[in-house]
Amino acid sequence: MDLGLKDKRALVMSSSRGLGLACATALVAEGAHVLLTGRSEDALKAAAADLTAKGPGKADYVVADLTDASTVETLASTAEEVLGGVDILVNNTGGPPPGRMADADLSVMAAQFDVMVMRVAEITARLLPAMRERGWGRIVTIASSGVIQPIPNLGLSNALRSALVGWSKSLANDVAADGVTVNMLLPGRIHTARVDQLDEAASKRTGKTLEETRAASRATIPAGRYGAPEEFGAVAAFLCSAPASYVTGGLIRCDGGAIKSV
Repeated sequence: MDLGLKDKRALVMSSSRGLGLACATALVAEGAHVLLTGRSEDALKAAAADLTAKGPGKADYVVADLTDASTVETLASTAEEVLGGVDILVNNTGGPPPGRMADADLSVMAAQFDVMVMRVAEITARLLPAMRERGWGRIVTIASSGVIQPIPNLGLSNALRSALVGWSKSLANDVAADGVTVNMLLPGRIHTARVDQLDEAASKRTGKTLEETRAASRATIPAGRYGAPEEFGAVAAFLCSAPASYVTGGLIRCDGGAIKSV
C-alpha cells in the first residue's frame, strides 16, 4: 500500500528516542521530511543523521524543552522554516512519575498538566489553521492504554492523559470537514526505555526480580509479549497516511490485546 507520505512534512514531538523516534522512523521510511524534537542535542543529532542516511525521507531536529511555555513558538517557527510547513503533527510527551493517585503530589500534577496537556493543545492550535487552509492535515496524539483501562500505580498518567481524550475527539469533530484527521494512538507495553523504567520501579516496589516482573506483565497480554517500537511506528504512519483519510476521532490501540474491554 502506498501511504502517500512522500515529501509530507512532519513535526514529531519528543522523538529522540522511544515511541516518538519509532513514529519518526516509520515516517522517514515512507519518504516524509521529519523534524525531531527533544532535550538532548546529542541524541537528536545522532537520530537525525541515522534516519537521513537510511532514507528515503530525511530528518532534521530542534532542541526543545516542553517545560518552557515559549517552546511552542520555537517549535512552530522552526518547523515552518525547516520544513516549509507542517502537514503531520505527532504529539508526544514524557510521562509523570509512577505512583498511586491517593499519594500524588498535586504540585507535581499541576506541573505535569502543563507539559502533557497544555503543550499538546498549544502546539496543535498553533499549527492547525494552516492545515485547515490547505485542506489536508494529520494530528496523532500518543497517550496510553490507561485512558481506557487505568494502569495500577500510574495514577497521574491515567488522569492527565485522559484529559486529552475529550480534547482530541472534540477537535476531530470540529475539523473533519476541512480534511484534517485527529486521532489518539494508545500504546500498551511497547518495549522502550520508559517501559524498562516502569518495570524496574515495579520490581523495587514488589520485591520481585526484574524478569519475574516482566513475566507477570507478559502474562496479562494475550499476544504473550511486549510490542516492538517498529510495530507501534507502523500504526502511527498509517494514521498519518492518505489512505487513512476517513479515520478520525478514534482511540487506536496498539497493545497486543491487553485492554480487557471491547
